[in-house]
Amino acid sequence: HVAAYRGALGLLAPCHEDLAQPDWPGWMRDKIHYAGGLGIAPMPGRADARARLGIGADDRIALVVSGGGGSGFAQAPIGVGARAFPDWQWHSIGHVARDWHATEPGNLIHHGWVDDAPDRIAAADLVIASTGNTTCHQVMAAGVPWIAVPEWRYFDEQHAKARALDAAGAAHVEPHLPSSVHAWRAAVNAVLARHDAARMRALVSPDAAQNAAAWLETLIRRGWGQHAPLALVAE
Repeated sequence: HVAAYRGALGLLAPCHEDLAQPDWPGWMRDKIHYAGGLGIAPMPGRADARARLGIGADDRIALVVSGGGGSGFAQAPIGVGARAFPDWQWHSIGHVARDWHATEPGNLIHHGWVDDAPDRIAAADLVIASTGNTTCHQVMAAGVPWIAVPEWRYFDEQHAKARALDAAGAAHVEPHLPSSVHAWRAAVNAVLARHDAARMRALVSPDAAQNAAAWLETLIRRGWGQHAPLALVAE
């Protein structure tokens, strides 16, 4: 990886500069164009999203986003979270790994894979999700309180990203899904106490794609100048 980075004309990072990892060396940072929000569509507004989903304005909604990059979140701790907040509605989307010992309350619904994830994120009062790139930017663009739970990846990629998100004030990070009612309440209280929607949204640029395209054009011109073809001489 490092050899590829050194040989590249530039590096495109699909994140805001404030989410850069502190161990990235200077020569690497000098090559990076930061494009926080690259690849995601604009997020819907909360009121519109709730209207489409049939959610009341005063309903309290916790959403667990369990992606497909790994094995997904386990069923049992999600049930514990729902029991910890019986006056909230708890929903999960994506793949949830089933546990034979899980017992679930009536305020928890598993929807599986859905086509309206942006609406569900925008409509939530709390999101519990890992730190995959698309999920990160959708949650930050929506400005929803976020408990980030990194999943296992090679090179601890999600853990490194989680530390950057925590340092930037974009998420409250837990090393794993809380395993008791007390731990769930502590995590939710912690994220609600430090939540800053404006800070989260500031890490996502609506012009990320256009700015990245302009940067790529600059790289092309620079690269062409460094490796111009030999002039043909007519004999």
